[in-house]
Amino acid sequence: MPPSSTPRLRHLNQIRRPIVGRSIALLAAFCVLLPVICGWSLWTAREAQLEETSASTANMALALAAQAETSFKVADAVLAETVERVEQDGVEGAAGERLQRRFQHIAAHSAEVHGLFVYGPDDSWQVTTQAKPPQANNADREYFRYHQADPDRRSHVGKPVRSRSTGVMVIPVSRRIDRPDGSFGGVALVTLDLGFFGRFYDRFDVGRQGTILLALDDGTLIYRRPFSEDLVGTSIAGGPVFQMMKSAGPVGTAMLRARMDGIERLYSYRHLDGYPLVVASAESRDEILAEWRAGAVKMSCVVAFAIVLLAWGGRRMIHQIRIRESLEETLRALAESDGLTGLANRRLFEDTLARELARARRGGSGFALILTDVDWFKKYNDRYGHVAGDDCLRKVATAIAAGARRPGDLAARYGGEEFAVILPATSLDGAVKVAETIRAAVAELKLEHADSPYGQVSLSLGVVAGLAGAWPDGAWVEAADRLLYEAKEGGRNRIAARLAIA
Repeated sequence: MPPSSTPRLRHLNQIRRPIVGRSIALLAAFCVLLPVICGWSLWTAREAQLEETSASTANMALALAAQAETSFKVADAVLAETVERVEQDGVEGAAGERLQRRFQHIAAHSAEVHGLFVYGPDDSWQVTTQAKPPQANNADREYFRYHQADPDRRSHVGKPVRSRSTGVMVIPVSRRIDRPDGSFGGVALVTLDLGFFGRFYDRFDVGRQGTILLALDDGTLIYRRPFSEDLVGTSIAGGPVFQMMKSAGPVGTAMLRARMDGIERLYSYRHLDGYPLVVASAESRDEILAEWRAGAVKMSCVVAFAIVLLAWGGRRMIHQIRIRESLEETLRALAESDGLTGLANRRLFEDTLARELARARRGGSGFALILTDVDWFKKYNDRYGHVAGDDCLRKVATAIAAGARRPGDLAARYGGEEFAVILPATSLDGAVKVAETIRAAVAELKLEHADSPYGQVSLSLGVVAGLAGAWPDGAWVEAADRLLYEAKEGGRNRIAARLAIA
């Protein structure tokens, strides 16, 4: 090598050393960084999977609680109606025949109802939808003894038993019947078909090792999926769900190991409002993380899979955001609507009233408000029962909503049997026409009301309209309410209207 080439080679080596060093350092950094990124991504994916399943099991528990609450509300309403009928009319003669027909109608149209019964204080079968078995005796049943000893008038949810008339496993829901002097007069009983709950629970996918539970407050197991009849009536009070409920309250989600089979599951539970019942859904930890483990193995072997997994994670994140937004929209809609009628609730009504009055004042436009309620509704409930009363309110609400046809109009349930309609940019004549349309629409329903002089359900309506600036916000509701009572005092099934004047 010529001497003249040495400085150049030294210079090239000096250049190469930093480049090689930086490359090695960069490669080493990537070698260190990739496992870190891989581990971080895997951990994030694992937590996301658990969080997603937590939301899924929580939503499932909410759905299960809603279904169970609906079923027990049906039983509760039937029992309230039955006790009222028996205590007022007895079970002899025509009264008993009417109650028998009512029982048969309920049993035919309620999938969860297995049977309906009225027992006398001596355990005599007075009214029932089931064939009376030979030498029938229900005096030894827990619910019968409970009502004999306890004057509590509320519904009692008993432990599951096998029906002596059909052999089917049922959940007894009962109420005490009192004599006029307050002494024990018998028991009204609705039995819910345990198989109905099983068929409903089978619609939910909780995996091969998942479970769904329905139990009483004291830990008595009513139903467990996978179903085993031997477990019905056993106690799970010492299990992880009930232990967690003692410290965490009526709603919770946690990874727990089942005492019954030793499987670790992600549980979500809810206690039913107003009923001594708990529902829970759970998925096995191994099944929840099975997909994640498969991804972890591949990511450990192929770095490229980390990029694919990252893209997949991004897609999942967008998917979760959309789900969250959808849930927020659904929750927002639920928060602003009345659960029974589907109309706007009072909160949305008050917000809309303030907003529309402010808008009308700025624009100097007219404004109208209608307040209405169902005539003699308490008597309707007393005669036909709360289930029929709720159905009546739903039908009336549909008629009211049909009267508020414009996009800016708002029909709302103001409270109980009282409704309100906001009519922006509407004159008094226009508002009266809308009120008359609503009154006529309810009349056309021809809903029987034996305690009304009109023989059917009717509405009284108070209508006030004028310039929004004439009165402060609260005066509009007060004026419409006064007019509503004027309509009632004038004979009901009519409209009272007034122009708002400053």
